Amino acid sequence: MDIIHPHPELVAHQQALRQCTLCPQMIRPVITGNPVMSPVMSIGQAPGIHEAKVMRPFGWTAGKTLFKWFEGIGLDEESFRQRVYMSAVCRCFPGKNPKGGDRMPSEREIMACSRWLQAELSLLQPQLLILVGKLAINQFLSAKKLDEVVGKCHRIVLQGRGTDLIPLPHPSGLSTWPRMEPGKTLLREALALIEAHPAWRGLLDGESG
Repeated sequence: MDIIHPHPELVAHQQALRQCTLCPQMIRPVITGNPVMSPVMSIGQAPGIHEAKVMRPFGWTAGKTLFKWFEGIGLDEESFRQRVYMSAVCRCFPGKNPKGGDRMPSEREIMACSRWLQAELSLLQPQLLILVGKLAINQFLSAKKLDEVVGKCHRIVLQGRGTDLIPLPHPSGLSTWPRMEPGKTLLREALALIEAHPAWRGLLDGESG
């Protein structure tokens, strides 16, 4: 199946993004989703060490869990990748933390990479943002705990337009939050909100049409 509506401006944007060398500690390559003009945009945290092998976001273990969630509300992995613009707070692998896990991007790195995210928000003007993980959530909402924001639809003004945000926990196997209460119920409620959102329903209409 072909990518739906590959957009020339998004293609040009991604070509420039792939050349970015603003953050010397970040480990290239730049990882991007498909250049699809969509009313729905997902925003992850940053690629993991394995994403470079497949050159696409959520292309490894955590992605299997994430796409299982989305398949449960109507879009399998390939359909999601072809209908939703997949973005992230940072687009390169941050490297490993000596104490374990991946290094958290610095504020300077997040700020440097935000120019690409802001450009995508301007180009797409999405109706729905799916925020995956705390780092993505914290760019838009002030919350100390996932319990405060997951399971709700948050309406904010973004670049002068009303936009809905639906946060999700990170699907990493290291996190037990989505598998224990109240996380389990809040995740189910968040996915139901995505499923019922008009922008998501439009993507499903595209699938059936």
